[in-house]
Order: sequence, then C-alpha cells, then structure tokens
Amino acid sequence: MKSQSNSLHVTLAHRLLDYVRAGHLQAGHHLTEQSLAEALGASRSPIRGALAYLAEKGIVGAQPPRRGLYLLKGADQLGVIEEELGTSQDDQIYLQLARDKLSGIWGDTLSENDAMRRYGLTRERVRRILARAANEGWMEQRASKGWSFLPMIDGPQACEESYTLRQMLEPAAMLLPGFAIDSTVLRRVRLQQQALADGGWRHAGHAEMYQANATFHEALASLSGNRFIAQTVTRQNQLRRLLEYQETLDRERIRRQCLEHLAILDLLEKGERAQASALLARHLGNASEEKVQQLERQQQQRSGQPGAFSESMVSHAEPMEETAQFSLMAQAKNQE
Repeated sequence: MKSQSNSLHVTLAHRLLDYVRAGHLQAGHHLTEQSLAEALGASRSPIRGALAYLAEKGIVGAQPPRRGLYLLKGADQLGVIEEELGTSQDDQIYLQLARDKLSGIWGDTLSENDAMRRYGLTRERVRRILARAANEGWMEQRASKGWSFLPMIDGPQACEESYTLRQMLEPAAMLLPGFAIDSTVLRRVRLQQQALADGGWRHAGHAEMYQANATFHEALASLSGNRFIAQTVTRQNQLRRLLEYQETLDRERIRRQCLEHLAILDLLEKGERAQASALLARHLGNASEEKVQQLERQQQQRSGQPGAFSESMVSHAEPMEETAQFSLMAQAKNQE
C-alpha cells in the first residue's frame, strides 16, 4: 500500500539521508523512530511518514525475522538517491532563502511575516524552514521576535580568506607528529568519493556534494590528533555552506575534485604524508582560485557591470590538466 507522503515527510526523508551520510551508517543499520526523532528534532509521527516514504523507494525496509526497519542502502551507496527522491517544495524554498540572502534581498534579520509573504507559505512551514537553517548553523532565532542571519562566507573576499586559513592549516595538520593514518576512516571516505567519481557526480545535488566534500576534509583533519584543528575545519565548512547552496553545480568540477581527493587518499594509504600534504595544499589553492573567480563573476552579473560573462565562457582545460598531474604524481609515488 502506497504511503500518503506530504512535503514534511519528503523533507524529513532528505534530512534522514543527510543523517545517514554524516554518521556513515551502513546497510543493515537498525533505524528506530525514537532515535531519529531525537536526531532530527521532529516528532515520531512525521518520522514514521518519512520512513514509509523511504521504504517505497527501497532505501529502508524490514529484515525478517528481526523487527523494525533497517537501512537497505548504506552511506556509501547514496550517490544518486537524492536525484531519485526528487526535491520537495520545502527544499526548493530553503535553497531560495539561501540564495536570497547571498544576493542581498535579506539584511541581517528576517521576520516570519516577511518570509511568509515572499515565499507564499504558512507560518508553520516558514518556521520549519527557518529552524532547518538554524540547525545548519547560518540562522538563529532572536530572543525577541524574528530571526537573525549569522556571519557566513558570503563573497569573494571572505571566501579567499577562508581558503587562505585552510591552506595554512589542513596540509600542515598532515605533518604533525600526532597525525595517525586510520585505514578504517580512509576506507570509508574512499568509498564515498569513489561512488561520486564513478558516476554519482552526474546526479548529486547541492546538499549531497557539500556533505561529501566536507566529510573528506573533516575526516583528514580528525586524523591530526588535534581537536582544535578538527573543530576549525568543521566550522569553516559550516561557514561556506550557503555558497555551496547558491552556486550552479559545475558537474565537471565535481568530478575533478573527487579524483583529486582520491589521489590524496592514495598517498596517505602508502604512508606518504609529505606528498599527500603537498597535493592537498595544491588542491585547496586550485579550489580557492576557481571559487573566488566564480563569486566575482556573479557579483559582476548582479551589478550589471560590463565584462560580466557566463559560466559557459570559462575554459576548464587548465584544471583538467592539473587533475591529470595529480593522478600522475600519485601513480609515480605508488610505483616507487
């Protein structure tokens, strides 16, 4: 019997998949309504509806003789699931809210009434979307009335500053005496990156690509043995979330990034930390240059300045050549 899924169930289904990816849960993991209600901040009734929706899609299901529902697809198998599920209206409004903030439509604060008028939603749905933004770290509810936007990476200058910090921190973390190569962590990250490189890059949505990229960098930072480095990398990922939601997905760039991530993992698994650190520094430098240039173009387009041009005018030949060099360097080290 087909479930009567509504927009809340679909939204929670997407959030449940984010939870699965964040926790790196594997097929066969037991899902309980109570634990999911606590993790997602929702009541058990809509959680039940989200599970029924995912059961229809073959993502969760029963495993007799055991009782309850279990994951049928693990975190490393979710490469194209978001595309199969489609996007709920709440997800579309959520992304539009992020884009409106970055384009300057909203200031530092937002009232529920203003959001209701702009997006044509009930107060309940507006609060649900704003609560999601607060949960993801870029809004907070004010003590009085309304909501506030928290400081974020919202332009080319802030983006460049963030990448400068990361270029100083992340490669150096690999060279610390306390850095410990954990084969279990590297294997888990590799599965996720390989699934995207093998074709998932064609279908992955904004949230999934953001999560995969953030997981890679946070996993490597966690191996440093320094909790403050790990916290800093996690915070930088939270600050750049809005930018990832705003931009049009460059599918080819996604594939290149996955290949670069895999090349770094190859070297770490061989114990070549110095080489992996150098490749990571170059990877972050390339990403910084591409992202800052993209944000500058977007600013020009919004302001109507002459010289603004479309994404189709940007050549990807040089980044592709650099990705080939990443792979060749990793292969050369593996043959030594």
